[in-house]
Amino acid sequence: MDSGNFNGANVFTNIYNKDEVVIPPENAGKKAIINAVLTVIVAAVGYYIMLPAFNFKDIKLYFWLGLIAVAYPVFSFFTSKALMRPEYLPYVKKNTLIPGSIVCVLVVLVVIGSLVSSVFFRAKDFSQLITVEEANFTEEFKELDFKSVPMLDEDSAKNLGSKQLGELSEYVSQYVDAEDYTQINYKGKPVRVTTLKYANIIKWLTNTEQGIPAYMIVDMTTQKVDVVKLKDLGMENIRYSPAEHFGRLLARHLRFQYPTYLFDTPTFEIDDNGRPYWICPRMDFTIGLFGGEDITGIVLLDATTGESKYYDIETAKTDENLQWIDRIYSSTLISQQYDYYGQYKNGFFNSILGQKDVKITTQGSNYIALNDDVYMYTGVTSVTADDSIIGFILSNQRTKETKFFKQSGATEYAAQQSAEGKVQQYGYNATFPLLMNVGNEPTFFMALKDNDGYVKMYSLVNVEQSQKAVAAEKLDDCLQAYYNEMGIDGDAKAELDKQSIIIDSEGDKEEDNKKEEIVAEGTIADIRSAVLDGNTYYYIKLDAYDAYFSISAKKSNIAVVLNKGDAVKLTVKTTEGDIAEALTLVKK
Repeated sequence: MDSGNFNGANVFTNIYNKDEVVIPPENAGKKAIINAVLTVIVAAVGYYIMLPAFNFKDIKLYFWLGLIAVAYPVFSFFTSKALMRPEYLPYVKKNTLIPGSIVCVLVVLVVIGSLVSSVFFRAKDFSQLITVEEANFTEEFKELDFKSVPMLDEDSAKNLGSKQLGELSEYVSQYVDAEDYTQINYKGKPVRVTTLKYANIIKWLTNTEQGIPAYMIVDMTTQKVDVVKLKDLGMENIRYSPAEHFGRLLARHLRFQYPTYLFDTPTFEIDDNGRPYWICPRMDFTIGLFGGEDITGIVLLDATTGESKYYDIETAKTDENLQWIDRIYSSTLISQQYDYYGQYKNGFFNSILGQKDVKITTQGSNYIALNDDVYMYTGVTSVTADDSIIGFILSNQRTKETKFFKQSGATEYAAQQSAEGKVQQYGYNATFPLLMNVGNEPTFFMALKDNDGYVKMYSLVNVEQSQKAVAAEKLDDCLQAYYNEMGIDGDAKAELDKQSIIIDSEGDKEEDNKKEEIVAEGTIADIRSAVLDGNTYYYIKLDAYDAYFSISAKKSNIAVVLNKGDAVKLTVKTTEGDIAEALTLVKK
């Protein structure tokens, strides 16, 4: 090239040729250092905001690396002033070769990783993410204990929590309740717990130094809301949560402590002493790079101090000191894994073409307390069904132990419609149903709430015959109405239970035992309950006797709805001692 005839137009033309002329800009070395420094800043800021795990199974890592790869040539373009000096474009283009190659490699990895992790190629592996045991309804659901059944759904709990917080002048305008209300068992009761959060960024600025001073407990059976102040428990305020910013933001605090771990959504729980913790499930993709999401452990993080400890999943399930933890597996993850099991256990193509034995979970779920754990309930329907279920699952949210109960009948949505139809004049809304055993009849139980979220009535709907539905303001009235609707005689059933117990426990001594039975009658002065070996026992003290009479819920359905002042008649073996065993119980 004749240097005397050089001009920008000639160079601009040459950059499209194979033999490009690469002309570095003035102070190219200095500008390269500036570009590198700016790229490092972008990488640091991007990491601080995006929080990718240093784990190739984290899709955010690829975006972060791609951001870094794109940043350098962009800065090179602007610092070289190539927009105004086209002759520098070949230089900028040269600087994009390595970053461009990196981006291409990242794209290829993501595409290949997605393919090898897809259900199309790995349907069998996806179907084995969860183990499902088939169980018998009447054998597993022996008890009817309304005192352990949540009467509220999450929306109602949120409504009650917000109203209670609004009545506390010291927190008004400074804090609001968080969106997530975690259902747990606390001191033998089903409750939902949530932490507070700052009302807005200004309130965070003025209150972050002291932290969040309280959390809330909503009793799911009594609708009582307690605002628990941490100072009253002798504890520090909550300083690590999703409501914080910078280093105290929960996700950032976790990432800096565990830079290679993937996490599912943390949940807020309290231990038996009321200390607040974040349960942070460690998540892993077990099928290829991005498929087969499952939980492999938990990080237990103290919400007040930020101290944390990691436990592998087997330890988390079996360690006696961790039994207070109720939620490791989310309902979303359990439902997703069951859907994989239900759809793909006979192969991918069967899920689309033949659809033999293909089933999925219904929309929605609820929770029930059993054996000091929280179980997720949801119905199961055929992929071709519209308004009927073929069964349901119960899954332990701490261990992921899952059982399938074969049971045909109406879907939860159909049951809700049936319950609401019974009280259509009031316009009440039914909570998502729970399946219960009432008189050996599979039955949906629902609370009926008004527009303010308060429970006004209760409803029982037969699963197999959803048109058989009852509603009442009191639980015992609702139960008796359902007995009448289904032709179940509560007193007769108690008598049958009595006969069965005598025969099973004493065999040939049946007649002798009958002679020893004593009838105790009176008004209930006190009633208590306890769970022993997975069975709920009620301890009833009558005004005319010094002893307490014990009877299990499986012996008497009436016991679960009794209150002080109710008149009852019991058949007992003896009235001596502090606690006497009752054989039958009848409400007078």
